[in-house]
Amino acid sequence: MIAPHPVPCAELSGALPAGRIAAMERVLGIGGFFFRAKDPEALGAWYREALGLDADEQGVWQQAVGPTVFAPFDAETDYFGARTQQTMLNFRVRDLDAMLAQLRGLGADVAADVQDFEGVGRFGWVTDPEGNRVELWQPAG
Repeated sequence: MIAPHPVPCAELSGALPAGRIAAMERVLGIGGFFFRAKDPEALGAWYREALGLDADEQGVWQQAVGPTVFAPFDAETDYFGARTQQTMLNFRVRDLDAMLAQLRGLGADVAADVQDFEGVGRFGWVTDPEGNRVELWQPAG
């Protein structure tokens, strides 16, 4: 989900010496997402089978080009589901309705609600077999 109030770049640039923003090294993208699992092999298989995440045996996945949102949320948010869940993985999908139907067909724990945000896209949620809430995003356009 897009952060409700992202910090404008102009506010951030005031915290650094003049000229620092243009010359600084920048990250290129997300290089990996690592998380603990009670049964890593079974959970990895669920992500491959239920969501079609096409990762190789080392976990390398060549994802489609598109936007990635990096958004810190308030520590008290309920948006991630359980308060013990510190992060939430968000996957871009082509057709949210088809993905949710696929997940329901596999018996996955799919949230009943879908949210639509004008100009941003549609969102739905599934909980993986180990209780992690995962967001699915069909970008607008």
